[in-house]
Amino acid sequence: MATTEAQRPLRIAMVGHGAAAQAFVPALQNNPQFALVAIVENNAQVQASAKALGVPVFSQLEDLKQIAHLDGVYIATPTPCHAEQCIQALANGWHVLVEKPMSSNAAEALRMVSAAQQFGKTITVGHSHSFDAPIQAMRRIIQSGELGAVQMVNTWCYTDWVYRPRRPEELDPALGGGVTFRQGAHQIDILRALCGAKVQTVKAKVFNSDPQRQTIGAHAIYLDFENGSAATAIYNGYAGLSSMDWTHQVSEWGFLQTAEQRPWRRRPLQHATAEQELAAKQERAKTAIPASAPWQPHFGLTVVSCTLGDMRQTPEGILIATADGERELKLPHHLSPRDGVLEEIAEVWRGKGPGWHDGQWGFENLRICEAAIASAHSGREWVMTP
Repeated sequence: MATTEAQRPLRIAMVGHGAAAQAFVPALQNNPQFALVAIVENNAQVQASAKALGVPVFSQLEDLKQIAHLDGVYIATPTPCHAEQCIQALANGWHVLVEKPMSSNAAEALRMVSAAQQFGKTITVGHSHSFDAPIQAMRRIIQSGELGAVQMVNTWCYTDWVYRPRRPEELDPALGGGVTFRQGAHQIDILRALCGAKVQTVKAKVFNSDPQRQTIGAHAIYLDFENGSAATAIYNGYAGLSSMDWTHQVSEWGFLQTAEQRPWRRRPLQHATAEQELAAKQERAKTAIPASAPWQPHFGLTVVSCTLGDMRQTPEGILIATADGERELKLPHHLSPRDGVLEEIAEVWRGKGPGWHDGQWGFENLRICEAAIASAHSGREWVMTP
């Protein structure tokens, strides 16, 4: 029986093959809706692991024109490369999945959104932690009205982010670096998904606390939404407390990690050159993000308060507390958040739906991150213009 257009696997190429891209490989290999047909990677050492996947490996994006019937690309290169590569891919007639943050700044993101409209293709921004099953479940409950109107959402995350191996641009806010852009993008994504309205105002403080590791390493952000809800995002990447202490020792990717088991970095790589730190980052990428996990992922702790009750994550799902008592909603954990990303882009690329993690969504997330930094620098509340 002939395969129809709606049934054939979507042909996707990866642009960049670091930790984020490598985490997508198992999800792609196990999803019959997709076929990984090529990889673009210009680092010779990383190319070796890419070639082991048995698909053509190129050094330039334009080389993908050699691949027949390519549906889309997944851009997982350093953030400063995203805008030009995304626009180039759209101009070539390919849909785009791009890692967060979608670009180094909101102006670049707006160019990407405009290019998608111009060339009649789509942008999806992900992976982001609003794809996590507990966040998705809390969103569905809010939308159902079961717990009444959402009033506030608070999300807190404490890690060693600042001291993990980094590329220089990952620490430079001018290039989309620092925790507000790189980790705050996850938090803003979660808060907008759950509050379900436009952000009206932003008030924030950001912190650059270690002279040996110049970057924005922590923030406190307060958001007011048009529907009357409010939210906070707290992030501290300076390797003091761990938010795993509040999530039953479950990590960002759904693994049990006691204090003794955590690969916790409390100081930067001493006297490491940029080349040595990049090599350490590439080595870490091989195991940084697992394909599956026994528990639900926890990007810190997120607590939702509605008029009729509260919700928070648990290792197996979410806890719902109302005047009638508490109950746990257990959720499947055999699918990773990246499976959720693929489910969304399969619908979008086949023209079955718009998807809500689109370019405009990613642009707004980035714009709010910029507003948080602007608020911190000015000491004023930042009003989000339309």
